[in-house]
Amino acid sequence: MYRAASGSGVFLGKASAFMHIHILGICGTFMGGVARLAAAAGHKVTGSDANVYPPMSDQLRDAGINVTQGYNAQDVSIAPDLWVIGNAIGRGNPLLEEILDRRLPYTSGPQWLSENVLRDRHVLAVAGTHGKTTTSSMLLHILSSAGLKPGWLIGGVPFETHASAGLGESKYFVIEADEYDTAFFDKRSKFVHYRPMTAVLNNLEYDHADIFENLAAIEKQFHHLVRTIPRTGLVVANAQSDALKRALAMGCWSRVEHFNSASGWNVGEDRTVRLGATVLGSLSEMPAAGAHNASNALAAIAAANDVGVDPGKAIEAMKTFAGVARRLEVKGVEAGVTVIDDFAHHPSAIEATIAALRSKIGANGRILAVFEPRSNTMKLGTMKDRLADSLKGADRVFCYKGAGVNWDPAGALLPLGGKASTFAGEIDALAERVANEARSGDTVLCMSNGSFGGICGKILKQLTRKDGAR
Repeated sequence: MYRAASGSGVFLGKASAFMHIHILGICGTFMGGVARLAAAAGHKVTGSDANVYPPMSDQLRDAGINVTQGYNAQDVSIAPDLWVIGNAIGRGNPLLEEILDRRLPYTSGPQWLSENVLRDRHVLAVAGTHGKTTTSSMLLHILSSAGLKPGWLIGGVPFETHASAGLGESKYFVIEADEYDTAFFDKRSKFVHYRPMTAVLNNLEYDHADIFENLAAIEKQFHHLVRTIPRTGLVVANAQSDALKRALAMGCWSRVEHFNSASGWNVGEDRTVRLGATVLGSLSEMPAAGAHNASNALAAIAAANDVGVDPGKAIEAMKTFAGVARRLEVKGVEAGVTVIDDFAHHPSAIEATIAALRSKIGANGRILAVFEPRSNTMKLGTMKDRLADSLKGADRVFCYKGAGVNWDPAGALLPLGGKASTFAGEIDALAERVANEARSGDTVLCMSNGSFGGICGKILKQLTRKDGAR
């Protein structure tokens, strides 16, 4: 039986007792989303985190969720019904150690989500090394435009919803399906908990070098996801990925449809969408730039078709897709210089992002790329040999060497010659240097999977000073 909270208009699924849960690592994008969903479903939610700051702290406060700074052993006195442990929490954490010593009940975020939110829903999961957040947001937009009122949990903030998570009002639920591990006690990928009926496999490359030994290890996790999909379910897979082909070849018992395939779902350079040889419409008016976003939209259209959304209506909906925070997000324009923030951190994503921006501003516009190797994979130097090639589409490159980067970015960027510079230390100095080199008509593209010290705002401030000094 399904039920909705009286007068709430939200979907809760099978009835379950309300509880008090306390989340460790609550300010992470995923765990913060879990917290919002739990609170919306009527549970009492509190949490702890080492770094409590906006925007997630604002989202949690707005949802009425109290957050404690730090992980103190004495905080066991909070005494929830259940402790939910984020995957950033490891052994040695004082609060976790106290929970274990006292044998208190605990679970992981993905497990709690699976049992209390996703159970009995038609889950549409979007997996892949790249494009998960954007494709999930596109799929959410299409289903919402079709009146299906889905729930969602996305590792970013779609501009349309202004929130990373919501319960929705129907059986449909869109989730960004991350392959990173679940918790300190569960090293399976998060997505094996979601049990999707419709799964998008966007692409697959080597990443997360801190937990995966090689690409084959990640392929096996994708195969584990595929093993959870029912015979009546659907896998929407990128036909251009050899790694995905290997994962599916390990065994697949569900329906499979391919995109980026001449015989399946495909999109041309002119953005005409086809299913086989049949023309379905055009994405030429979709605001999201770049070939990678056309591919993301194609996958979302195919997935939406599985729950009854006509492809023509899905294509029409993409004309009003507003985008996602930190995906080619314009943060401001000062002195004729446009400053953009983007989440790109893997070489493939960096290259695709620069190409998308180039397609938008044209061949004559200058791109000043400002990059921080911040992900665990990039800090380890696993991808350093690919870095220069991924940045070659920019006219000027600035690379910031932050804490934990123990390899030489300057050496990695030597193939770019004089157009590349590296910095360490104060981000303010980097912002000033970028602003001084920028001129009217330029676009500054800042790329990092972290806050990057607020560099976009710092560059804009320096540009304002520069413009005022003229």
